[in-house]
Amino acid sequence: MTGREICHELERLEHAGETFDSLLTAAVRLLHDTDSRFHWTGVYELYPDGVLRLGPFVGAPTDHVFIGVGHGVCGTAVAEGRNLNIPDVSKASNYLACSTATKSELVVLIRDGDHIFAQIDIDSHELDAFDDRSVAAVEAVAQWLSGFYARSGRLTPAETTA
Repeated sequence: MTGREICHELERLEHAGETFDSLLTAAVRLLHDTDSRFHWTGVYELYPDGVLRLGPFVGAPTDHVFIGVGHGVCGTAVAEGRNLNIPDVSKASNYLACSTATKSELVVLIRDGDHIFAQIDIDSHELDAFDDRSVAAVEAVAQWLSGFYARSGRLTPAETTA
């Protein structure tokens, strides 16, 4: 399934009346199932206290349920305001090991301009697992989810206490 196909399925689910949380869970599951190199796929939402909190995920449980902005690959992506594709996590000095089997990681921000709602985080047991096609698929889903935040009127975690 391509990123475009995932977005079409998410649109179908949205029009069928699925809740925000069920759509976020569906997005994670659909992305995870698109590529056999995706061994852990999840969403971290950004809260106003500068902490990323784990939302829906597929894969082994992780101890990293909370990640501070600036910590690890996930927190660095938010601090720098950019997506990160890490082909070899052993070379990332700030990598937070979720699994000893993880070899590469992709973090794509769910954002509207400078406003970051959340991020999609994907780990792989293969080195350099994220090619242009897989990155494009994740970016398309992140863009769709950003629009869904706006369309749903859902207060993002960062806005609920502001």
